[in-house]
Amino acid sequence: MRTRRGACYPGPGIVTRMCSDVGVVKRKKNINMHVTTEDSFISRKKQRKWPEKTAGEYDFFESLPDDLVISIFCKLSSTATSPSDFVNVLITCKRLNSLALNSLVLSKASPRTFSIKAKDWCDSAHRFLKQCADAGNIEACYTLGMIRFYCLQNRGSGASFMAKAAISSHARALYSLAVIQFNGSGGSKSDKDLRAGVALCARSAFLGHIDALRELGHCLQDGYGVRQNIVEGRRFLVQANARELAAVLSAGGAARNLLKWNHRHLRQLAGSGCPLLSDFGCNVPAPEAHPACRFMTEWFASRGGSPGPGLRLCSHAGCGRPETRKHEFRRCSVCGAVNYCSRACQALDWKFRHKAECSPVERWLDEDDEDAGDENDDGDVEVDS
Repeated sequence: MRTRRGACYPGPGIVTRMCSDVGVVKRKKNINMHVTTEDSFISRKKQRKWPEKTAGEYDFFESLPDDLVISIFCKLSSTATSPSDFVNVLITCKRLNSLALNSLVLSKASPRTFSIKAKDWCDSAHRFLKQCADAGNIEACYTLGMIRFYCLQNRGSGASFMAKAAISSHARALYSLAVIQFNGSGGSKSDKDLRAGVALCARSAFLGHIDALRELGHCLQDGYGVRQNIVEGRRFLVQANARELAAVLSAGGAARNLLKWNHRHLRQLAGSGCPLLSDFGCNVPAPEAHPACRFMTEWFASRGGSPGPGLRLCSHAGCGRPETRKHEFRRCSVCGAVNYCSRACQALDWKFRHKAECSPVERWLDEDDEDAGDENDDGDVEVDS
């Protein structure tokens, strides 16, 4: 400012003279202090042999302790919204690469951190996912297990990774193992274990998995692998629909606007005593598919939409599971045009899509009568019309 240097005054007044006198005295003291300080610094420098670095050349990042950097990377990996958020750290420098691949950081990585697209799958992506799984990341164990079991057809290794996640009470892994037991996936029809599937499904349902609740409800209603209990089965189905509705309501305003209540269906079905909330006209948006399911869907879509000769994919768009043998999945008993890996997938696809498309046919067109008989023996999905 002009007043700080006295430019607004007409002449060298008292303020200007005082400032100049103080400046002279201060400069003299600084000169003496500089000489003394410089001599002592030179003598200490000769003794300690300090490296000569300017302030611009000094790397302040190198002085950060490793545990602080690892703590930052743990937060980054657990909140990353895409793999690129984490990969950008790995390619920065050698130190960041080594610290970002620390087992503690990889164990906390979110599913979005390793949600790799099928077209980008490669050996390095496989190694990174296995590193996360070996570090104790249960989401990585589940994702790698699903990819190895269904896509890479490495059944034993895939099942072991899913079992590792299931031991850590991972609800999705428990439910996936239940579906494998229900269908005898990776084996023959005689490898089905319905009681084991119900037990795994019950554990997953106890942890709050909505699809497991649906599956368990249908098992109890139909007496599939467990003693039939229609009342208890309907209770589980009501609970599954209630949890689904609660998840949508807690998702935010955009999802809430998608909820539409159909009062005509509400009046019609209220008198029938049907306990399912979805049957009362509550139209909720489809749940977001898990990265493992999206990967399987993309994987088989890039291979012509078929997992192999005579094999089919689950018709529920959010599933992505393929058959591991012919006629493994059950077919819609009304139209015969769709097939599902589980009753939960059938219920979701019926509500979101198939209800508007299903139409009865007199018979199913199979390649030969023998294959048709084998498929019917494997069981059909009952669809409510």
